[in-house]
Amino acid sequence: MTTDNQRDQQEEATKSYAERSNWIRTSVTFKLFAVGFLALLLLIPAFMIQYVISDRQIRYNEAVREVSSAWGLEQIVGGPILTVPYNTKVKDEQGKESTVTQYAYFLPEKLSTNGAVTTNERYRGIYKAVVYGSKIQVKGEFLYPNFAEWDIPAKDILWDRAFLAVNIPDMRGIQENIELTWNNQKMLFEPGIESGFYINPAAAANDYYQYDQPAAQATSGSSGISVGVPLQLNGTDKTFQFAFDLNLNGSGRLSFLPLGKVTDVTLSSSWKDPSFEGAFLPDERTTNKDGFTAHWKILHLNRSFPQQWRGDAQNLQSSVFGVRFLVPVTEYQKNERSSKYAVMFIFLTFLGFFFVEVLNKMRIHPLQYLLVGAALCVFYLLLLSLSEHIGFNPAYLVSAIATIGLITFYCAAIFKNRKLTIAICMGLIALYGFLYSLLQLQDYALLLGSLGLFAVLAGMMYYSRNIDWYNLSKKED
Repeated sequence: MTTDNQRDQQEEATKSYAERSNWIRTSVTFKLFAVGFLALLLLIPAFMIQYVISDRQIRYNEAVREVSSAWGLEQIVGGPILTVPYNTKVKDEQGKESTVTQYAYFLPEKLSTNGAVTTNERYRGIYKAVVYGSKIQVKGEFLYPNFAEWDIPAKDILWDRAFLAVNIPDMRGIQENIELTWNNQKMLFEPGIESGFYINPAAAANDYYQYDQPAAQATSGSSGISVGVPLQLNGTDKTFQFAFDLNLNGSGRLSFLPLGKVTDVTLSSSWKDPSFEGAFLPDERTTNKDGFTAHWKILHLNRSFPQQWRGDAQNLQSSVFGVRFLVPVTEYQKNERSSKYAVMFIFLTFLGFFFVEVLNKMRIHPLQYLLVGAALCVFYLLLLSLSEHIGFNPAYLVSAIATIGLITFYCAAIFKNRKLTIAICMGLIALYGFLYSLLQLQDYALLLGSLGLFAVLAGMMYYSRNIDWYNLSKKED
């Protein structure tokens, strides 16, 4: 009796196991959840690929910084500024009076800058950086400094210590001695700036400036050049004409400060893809296959700081303008954009395989889904590694052909149906072609992507409109 009960229990357990196994094999709901779980599982390598792209981008930036630091960093020409020291009396907290030296700053009445920039490409391993050499001609005029509005006695003005200063963030970029012509007198600039007006070279890349720093810090860390200038009047003429040439190396960007009451800047280069940026865009510009020419004309009314001041710092950084000499879109930017579509590729491909199962009464094992998903993820690694050597577009073509070919041959072995294999192949070609189109667009990428997803959804709804999902398993049995 006991033996018969055990036999019955075993038969029921076997039957129950067979029913569960058959339900797992035939249940559309279970398969849908299983496919969804596998798709979510593949998000892990997809996100890891984005991390790899970010890491390669960091290495690229480090290589560019190495090249730039040896050649010259981003340069910002800030000047010239006429600085005149004066003595003034101040009282401390105890009311004790003492004499200290402060500085008054005067900007040029006219400032004209004409620059010609030659760009070159430098390599660090497989990484490329853009560097430039510039020949800049600067000229203009100053009015005789007017201290009347500040009520400073003439005896306290240190005219013999007046100097002209030009701020340059990275002094290593200076290629030749700089000779100033001041009212037909010749004199050489020297490194360093006596007063507290200077650009902090460590923060130049962020357009951060510091002015009116304490003298101890300024004399030890000022980044720029200066030269003492005589301020004796020549008859009734109350202007001082100046001119100097600056041969300056840098990388990435060349910028200027509009310090003249009228500032004219003309810049030309053989670089074909300039990016004009900053507070002011060129009034006139011409860009073609031979390079670009740009011209700025800026009035003192267009900026937020005055023609002369003393003591307090001025917000000069708000008026920086210039041009970038950078590769418009690097391979890493395109790789990063393409990797963001990995989730969509996995879900759409898995959904296509799922419909092949449902519409053609076929069985595809979860492991086969997983292998196809792995091939989709490896595409992005192939794209990244190849684009570093042959460029993004050729790398995309090679990686897409390799991935589509691999999945197509695998589907041919699974389906053993030529029509289904060709359908999967054509679907993958459409997907990768669609992604390539999105990557080439900037302004219309979202619009095209939305329309494409809507078309895919509409197609799936159309082809599945007559499926009886509740009775699908029964019909298959």
